[in-house]
Amino acid sequence: MNKLPGFDLVERARALAPLIAREANEIERTRRLTAPVVSALIENGLYRSLLPKSLGGAEAPLEMFMQMQEEVAKADASTAWCLGQCSVCAMTAAWLDPDAANEIFNTPPGILAWGAVNHEVHVVPGGYKANARWDFASGMRQASWLGAHVRIVEADGNPRRKADGSTEFRTVLFPVTSATLYDVWDVIGLNGTGTDSYSVENLFIPDKFTALRDDPGAVREKGPLYKLTTHLAFGMGFAAVSLGVARATLDAAVALARGKTPQGLKAMRENNAVQGMIGRNEASLRAARAYLYATAAEVWRDLAQPDGQFTEKHRAALRLAATWTIHQSAAVVDAAYHMAGATAVFSANPFERRFRDMHAIAQQIQGRDTHYEDAGKAILAAGLDTAPTTR
Repeated sequence: MNKLPGFDLVERARALAPLIAREANEIERTRRLTAPVVSALIENGLYRSLLPKSLGGAEAPLEMFMQMQEEVAKADASTAWCLGQCSVCAMTAAWLDPDAANEIFNTPPGILAWGAVNHEVHVVPGGYKANARWDFASGMRQASWLGAHVRIVEADGNPRRKADGSTEFRTVLFPVTSATLYDVWDVIGLNGTGTDSYSVENLFIPDKFTALRDDPGAVREKGPLYKLTTHLAFGMGFAAVSLGVARATLDAAVALARGKTPQGLKAMRENNAVQGMIGRNEASLRAARAYLYATAAEVWRDLAQPDGQFTEKHRAALRLAATWTIHQSAAVVDAAYHMAGATAVFSANPFERRFRDMHAIAQQIQGRDTHYEDAGKAILAAGLDTAPTTR
């Protein structure tokens, strides 16, 4: 049987899992991915999973990217989060000037990271001038380039407008050496992501290092991957991370139940309540995973058609699946943590960090409850099927 394109990324991720798991405590302690982990991810091409083939990337199907993320997350959520963030950032190459993209992604280590949408840059001859600070830049401590998503202000002080009258936003890119970095990531979960802040002062950014990211009219690559928006690629990747964390936590609970006999009680494996909890949560996790991957596969089939276009229906379906999967994964982690009892509170055991990591994931933009409102609005407007299609 022929393997799906990109399947070797999943195999490589699975092979790296023992190394990542061994380094997880140090990643947590230092709040950074360790050098051995970063080197292994680079050497195995995992950061290039969503980079266009024209630049030497894998340009992997969405499902393969998600599986890669899931495997890494079973070993360490922070590593998977950084890998997912920087992998999706690399999709920007599809909207960039080819020479600029080659310089960014084919000069080692070739890793791009960025923070939240904020601020503005001003038009100057040949490019833009930036003075700003950005936050929430996961993976920036491994990156060689940083980006920012900003409003464009013309020389006359007015915002640049797109053809539809809306304000133009661009993704601007610059070497990490051009920025000042701030160590601010002091959090309860995903400690190792080093999701810090950065700023620039009077930085000139040549026009070729900017992109109208996610604008269908500006994309240079024609594969189905680049019909997706990076926003939704982030969502699906991080939902896969949540599945990996939940799977590892539930597996740890099963292993504990097989061997633990609480004081004054019968063995956990013989306890009806424990048996029921494991059965229900195994079903919940499998259902969430099946739903997430089925949605990804259905959207990918549409985009892979010669005339396939990304639609509002696709956007709503992916967002709903990603959000629900994150919430279901959090519920599984909570149940496993509770079942483990006092064992779960010790950092030496495989529950406490995963519990914190999972709840940090659920607090991110991809897990917002408002996404259900958006999906409901789409359903009521007949813009989202209320039942899966058959093909």
